[in-house]
Amino acid sequence: MSQLLQRKPIAALVPETEGHSGLKRVMGAGDLVMLAIGAVIGAGIFSSIGTAAAGETLPTGEIVRYGAGPALVLSFILLGLVCGLAALCYAELAAMIPQAGSAYAYSYATLGELVAWIIGWDLILEYAVGNIAVAIAWSGYFNSLLTGVGVHLPDFLTHGYRTALLSSDPAVHALLQTSPHVAGIPILLNVPAFAIVILVTWLLYIGVQESVRVNNIMVVVKLIVLGVFVAVGAVHIDTANFVPFAPNGWRGIHQGAAIVFFAYIGFDAISTAAEETKNPQRNMPIGILAGLAICTLIYVVVGLVATGLVPYQQLKAADPLAQALQLAGLATAGWFVSLGAVVSLTAVLLVFQYGQPRIFFSMARDGLLPAWASRIHPKYRTPHITTVVTGIAVAVAALVLDENEIYDLTNIGTLSAFAIVCVGVYVLRRTEPDRVRPFRVPFLPFVSLAGAAACVYIMFGLPTHAWERFGIWLVIGLAIYIGYGYRHSRLRAENRTAG
Repeated sequence: MSQLLQRKPIAALVPETEGHSGLKRVMGAGDLVMLAIGAVIGAGIFSSIGTAAAGETLPTGEIVRYGAGPALVLSFILLGLVCGLAALCYAELAAMIPQAGSAYAYSYATLGELVAWIIGWDLILEYAVGNIAVAIAWSGYFNSLLTGVGVHLPDFLTHGYRTALLSSDPAVHALLQTSPHVAGIPILLNVPAFAIVILVTWLLYIGVQESVRVNNIMVVVKLIVLGVFVAVGAVHIDTANFVPFAPNGWRGIHQGAAIVFFAYIGFDAISTAAEETKNPQRNMPIGILAGLAICTLIYVVVGLVATGLVPYQQLKAADPLAQALQLAGLATAGWFVSLGAVVSLTAVLLVFQYGQPRIFFSMARDGLLPAWASRIHPKYRTPHITTVVTGIAVAVAALVLDENEIYDLTNIGTLSAFAIVCVGVYVLRRTEPDRVRPFRVPFLPFVSLAGAAACVYIMFGLPTHAWERFGIWLVIGLAIYIGYGYRHSRLRAENRTAG
């Protein structure tokens, strides 16, 4: 057990980020804030907000979760407070450990190798698996955009098999019978979702600086679109839609927060950029905290307008904001929002696809994954192999899976990572109190312990099947660690040599 909990010295982490073994430092504080907005303002506000407000019901009529209704704004505020506690902890560790590994690297330095592996494995749920849901949400808005200009792609090429199987919409569920069949198997493939992931993967392959420029442009577009939504929607709010404000009481607010947590998971993606940030000791805390504060404010305002435009039950759609405007008789504005959502979700795909390869890169550099995953392209200075592998895996999965079941798995994995980061800050304060900290979390241990407890509390708002799948995911991860990571760990090899 002592070997499993060996900590990697922070002094050994920093040199790995320099020279030819490290990534290229090109980003400033402004780029990080834009990266945060690019990651956070996306699938949550443009897609999962509908499920959070209206709840989720299976085709059998079974209620999976209760919706928050107009009290969705309270769900956003609750999550802003929870993520604020976690963000403070991220800021301290990111300033101390400016490495691409994010929560994985922080856990390795504070809680040991086994915990670090678990966090790295959980982060796959956040970035790679989460991006499957984002790609499917992108496809929904893209199809709405095409429909608005009179173009209609065949339904069997815009819906994945799992989406049709689990849909409570009779028309979508019927695709299982009406779509083309091969050997008795319905052909249902979400081709637009596949295509956008491949395009984003190519962009990330050729360089970070190019990706940052594209992200900044897309962030400006999404802020303009949300501004138009708020400006147009605010003058058409019907206050009768706010009654009842919390139709399912605190249970609905809690469960709504659990699903819409997907809207917040991108803020920690900034920490994966630490190794490509100039002056990370100063710029990482600014990027993380400022980005989260701006995004929380946007969420509250947009949530208030959306639930005021139409009865909250009508927000249950793949494109809830566009649907709200269309049902309110604002079809032109709805089409414009669909256009903005396509751009916005592309930015989220970009940031998430940026983050996952760097987690793999960091784990491989420590020997816990095969060495090929730590290779850097000689020209572009990007982790090109993990970028391609991750992109292909996400693209293929987006062809057939359903976004709602992915939200739950992504949320529970990310919340567990946040909780461990919060604990890690407190542990490191106790074990290395004299270490230089460019940014210090105030009011420890309250912030650290309250952050961890709050994350666990939100996790309990997720349905039982999320916990079951999370357990299976952890078992698979532990099997891989025992079979490969434990035996190839560079830290254990160095300790054996030193001993």
